[in-house]
Amino acid sequence: MKLSQQHLADLPASMISPTYDRLVCRAGILHIGVGGFHRAHQAIYTEALLNQGLALHWGICGAGVRESDRAMKEALESQDYLYTLIELGATNEVKMQVVGVITEFILAQDSVDAFIQRLSDPDIRIVSLTVTEGGYFTDDTTGKFKDQDPDILADLAQPDAPKTLVGLLCQGLKRRMQAGIPPFTVMSCDNLPHNGDVARKAVLGYASLLDTQLMNWIADNVTFPNGMVDRITPMTSQAHKQQLFDSTGVEDVWPVVAEPFLQWVVEDKFCNGRPEWEVVGVQFTQDVTPYETMKIGLLNGSHLAMTFLGTLLGYEFAHQTMEDEDLRRFVENYMDHDVTPLLAEVPGINLTEYKQTLIERFSNPAICDQLTRICSDAAAKFPKFVFPTLRGLIAENKPLERVALIVAAWTHYLHGKNELGQTYPILDPKLAILQRAIAQPETCVTQMLEIYDIFGDDLPSSNTFVEAYQTQLSRLQTQGVRATLKQLIG
Repeated sequence: MKLSQQHLADLPASMISPTYDRLVCRAGILHIGVGGFHRAHQAIYTEALLNQGLALHWGICGAGVRESDRAMKEALESQDYLYTLIELGATNEVKMQVVGVITEFILAQDSVDAFIQRLSDPDIRIVSLTVTEGGYFTDDTTGKFKDQDPDILADLAQPDAPKTLVGLLCQGLKRRMQAGIPPFTVMSCDNLPHNGDVARKAVLGYASLLDTQLMNWIADNVTFPNGMVDRITPMTSQAHKQQLFDSTGVEDVWPVVAEPFLQWVVEDKFCNGRPEWEVVGVQFTQDVTPYETMKIGLLNGSHLAMTFLGTLLGYEFAHQTMEDEDLRRFVENYMDHDVTPLLAEVPGINLTEYKQTLIERFSNPAICDQLTRICSDAAAKFPKFVFPTLRGLIAENKPLERVALIVAAWTHYLHGKNELGQTYPILDPKLAILQRAIAQPETCVTQMLEIYDIFGDDLPSSNTFVEAYQTQLSRLQTQGVRATLKQLIG
């Protein structure tokens, strides 16, 4: 049975399906960057509200600003914008849910004017984003808006036909300003520290170059809440599609797979209304900082602690790294001795229990989270997920060997071959720059540290860190991963 609106009533009883009338649901949220994470996270919270008979005016209009978004548009369009969430627990528990919250999908490439018109529609009161770091045109080291980026300059040269995210958002807001329509909230759901602040800086940075009146109107009227989002969402494989079909007889061209764990903490700063997400488990706060610092340091940092060492040992999935006692103990020690002492108190969170939950989540064999996915775009991840911990340790004159090993493992990983002699793909936009830096073993560390937009100028000036980095890399190269790990975990 092909997944479609027509066949909703024919779904097997084992599947959860929409209990609301999709035909009367209208979009109040426009989400840019519809990928696996959005479909397994924000969309699921909103779907839960709809299934309670709430928020029928808070459906989601999917949107894309890149040509690569067309594949998702066509997949969802072919099945009336329905899709299946496959939730995989660690004890052979499988929950399958058909999700109907997405009501349409628009692409800027098809019509920029239509895209901007949808942004200026009074029904759209929240524009949410999962566009990765690059979509905000922010310098990773300085945090400043890249006002001289060629794509930004191209948009400023033809402001009525922008191609960038910030150009499109500003045009949509400009039309609302001119028409006297209240603005929408810009809500980043990207895995970035202070993601709302990043989005605000990007939008205001572009607006300042485009129209001073617009910039002031945005600064006075538009809100950009910070949020902490969490759910492990591996890439959908053909095996997942087959599992769905074998279990239910349903054909879904692009289901999404996720773990059972789901968390969202967001600042309650919405300028034009919002769904009652708190009814379905979203935690609203006035300051998300302690939650995001905890999550980024403990979850995302630990992901990087396990993934490069695990790949070098020949593992393919996250749960395999947790089955390796040496690697699991290393990750636990990194959490306990390097990250946790730097964290402020997190309201309502027991850090010991949170860390144990993370180990359990990493160990989930059903999810089969690919190390290739976790390793991807590491040049952008290290400054956000590991280097804040590193800088904190340097400032407090604490031991650096564990965090230095994580950086060294990434460096060693960039050669593209594990200790079994097998090759693996490396997915990183900066790959050419990185591999040039590691080309000569004797200058490898120096060359890596000269990549300013990754390491900045403070980390290379820390003799303690440079020495620890060099030591751990040398051990990996001469003794291998296992012996290096054992020296650290005792």
